Parts: sequence; C-alpha cells; structure tokens
Amino acid sequence: MDTPPPATFDERDLLRALSRGWALEADELRYVPKGAGSYHWLTGVLGSPTNFITVDDLETKPWIARERDGTFEGLGSAYEAAWVLHHEVGLAWVVPALRRPDGSIMLRLSDRYSMAVFPFIDGTAGTWGDCLTGPGRDTLLHELARLHRARPRLRVPIARRPLDLPERPLLTSALAALDRPWEGGPFSEPARRALAGHVEDVVHWLELLDDLARSLEETDTAEVITHGEPHPANLMRTADGLRLIDWDTVALARPERDLWMLDDSSPGVLGLYEDLTRRAINTTAIAFYRLAWTLSDIASFASMFRSPHGETGWMYQKWSGFQQLLEGAPSTPYGDPS
Repeated sequence: MDTPPPATFDERDLLRALSRGWALEADELRYVPKGAGSYHWLTGVLGSPTNFITVDDLETKPWIARERDGTFEGLGSAYEAAWVLHHEVGLAWVVPALRRPDGSIMLRLSDRYSMAVFPFIDGTAGTWGDCLTGPGRDTLLHELARLHRARPRLRVPIARRPLDLPERPLLTSALAALDRPWEGGPFSEPARRALAGHVEDVVHWLELLDDLARSLEETDTAEVITHGEPHPANLMRTADGLRLIDWDTVALARPERDLWMLDDSSPGVLGLYEDLTRRAINTTAIAFYRLAWTLSDIASFASMFRSPHGETGWMYQKWSGFQQLLEGAPSTPYGDPS
C-alpha cells in the first residue's frame, strides 16, 4: 500500500477543478495509491475510465526547487516539455498532461498543491525489480535513443540537472541530528539507530559521489533530454507498445542518467544504445547516477522517518528498503531476466 492522500482533500473539489480548469466532466473518482509526493485519482464517466488526475505536493520535489513557487514553475516546464515531445516531436511513448482550454497545463489548487490531468492509458504498469526481456529491453533502448536525440523547440527551457545530490541538505540534516532522539513516529528511533550504525558508510558514499562528479566535470559531453526515472513502475505496457509516465523528473543531463537503470539487466545490453547513437557509454557516469539514486533514497527515507508518520504497511515497506540500502544493497530497477 502506497501513500494515502492528504486528509484535507475533498474529492468533490477535484471534480469541480476538473470541470472548471479543463472543461472535463466525470461522475466518479477512484484513488490510486501509487508513488510518493504526488497523489493520483482515476476519473470515470458511467463506469468507464477517462483520465488521471495528479495532485503534486510542491514541498516534496527538491530536484526541481526548494520553495513552492519555484517548484510549481519547474513542474510546469517539465510537463510542457513532455507535451512537446509527444505532440510536436512525435514520441508516442511519452504520456503528456492535457492542456487546459487557456493553453496552460497545470492548475494551482492551493499554496502547497497543484493539479494536472493525464489521459487514461489502457495498459499494465510494472513494478520495481521486474525483469525486462530481450525484445522489451531493445524497445526501451530504441525509445531512449530517440528521446536523447530529440532537439525540440520549447516555449520554456528544460532545467539542467547538475552533478549533485538534490536531497543532500536532507541527508546532512539527518546526520547532524543523530545525537538526539527522532520523534516523528514509530520508525523514527529505529531509523536513527540504523543510520548511526552506518554513518561512516554514508559519509564515504557522499565523498565518493563528489569524487565521481569531479571526474565527470573534467570530461566534455553533450547533455540530452532525459526522463530520469525510466524504471519498470513508470512503464506501461499497452496494445500499442510501451508508454513512459511521470515526466516531472525530465531534465537536461548526461544520457547515463537514464541508462544506468538498464546497465545490470543483462550483460552488454547498453551496446545496442551505443550502436544506435554512436555515443560511448561513460562507466563513471553510470556509477555516479547509480550512487546518487541510492543516496537520494537514503536521504528521503531518513527525512520521512524524522517527520510525523504512523505504523502503516507503506512505512514498513520504506523501512525495509532503508535498511537494505544502508547495508549496501545495490539499486536494481530491472531484475535479471536469466
């Protein structure tokens, strides 16, 4: 069970916002408990699914900005980029948000929350750790190659992702608070003790990440449009092929920001990407983005456990993942198909 919606949300308000903001009508909503930092509802008319409503928490996207207005602006740029990639570049696998009648792509529901609407995709979503068979891997690499070659004319620029850890302040704050109790909820003190027991490892990983970044900064490479999280849970399998969702992480970066997730799925799998793009894979960049993902999760989990929370199945899932990451378990988005 993933995160529940905020208790203050009234689904009738979302239906009114759907009508007022997009001129779309629905007679039912069903909450879809997926993801973190965003909340999703499936809309329907007379029992048939129509669209997805996504409500984004503007306080939970440090990779975009650290304050709400900046996050709202950056999120709008990301959704705009996905719209252009789908409708103007012709990348059918990109699932973009719907434009409102006034041309905008989002609605500010409140100071903290924004809303976007996406088309309903009739397909099957994967889960983290799913295997990707040979044809599926090849299709994904072909699509990533097309994405990385795209040079769209955008109305607003795509943000550049620097070689850094956006969640570093969260992790630094957690490390600095290890000498006093954490009081957010039932997992707070166990999480503090777990992090304290691995503090030397975490500090070493941060230093290693900085070393990898410095090494990469000394090499020249062209940045490309990256999705940032092309893992199984963001892939939809449909009758018309793969679809990639959740484009709030889109950014200009090295291609390895996307490719590291496939690096362990099968030996030599990235050779196809090199053939398609005539671009050599940088193994240092692969290592950087894999380690950055691990540290990002550790930072986010630590912040979550320090914050108010209850004893839920979702928190138990995060607690298990936190322990595994601290023990050095690698981040492996795709399972071994063999």
